[in-house]
Amino acid sequence: MSRRKKTFKREIIPDPVYKDLVIAKFVNKMMIQGKKGVAQALFYGALDELKGKVPNEEPISILKKALENVKPSIEVRSRRVGGATYQVPVDVRPSRRLALAMRWLIEYSRERGEKDFSKRLAGELMDAFNNRGNSIKKKDDVHRMAEANKAFSHYNW
Repeated sequence: MSRRKKTFKREIIPDPVYKDLVIAKFVNKMMIQGKKGVAQALFYGALDELKGKVPNEEPISILKKALENVKPSIEVRSRRVGGATYQVPVDVRPSRRLALAMRWLIEYSRERGEKDFSKRLAGELMDAFNNRGNSIKKKDDVHRMAEANKAFSHYNW
């Protein structure tokens, strides 16, 4: 029987402009040292950068498609069995899929070479929208690792 306390998810308030929970979560992930206003300004700046890039596409739909392209469906988890540690492929929960996609997009946006963060984030979102870029490469690496360790999938319990 578990001795841990019951955990609960915090209620997330939708973002003020688009009234969307996914955007609110994305801004919260971007935030550094509690500076939410700065994170929101950078995020909305990135959406402004995306406005004219793809014809007949709204910036929000570009963001959603980019997140969908980056989400991993399977990952590896370490399992210790009889003194040996195996990398066991497991399916990823939907909430974790979204969190990983956001984390990778933001992480690889920070590593890009553009002048300011809004342009970096917009560039990474465009790359993810077009199925290229570092965040897509990371997803492919995770899937490749799971595929390589498929032989240990019977340790999944």
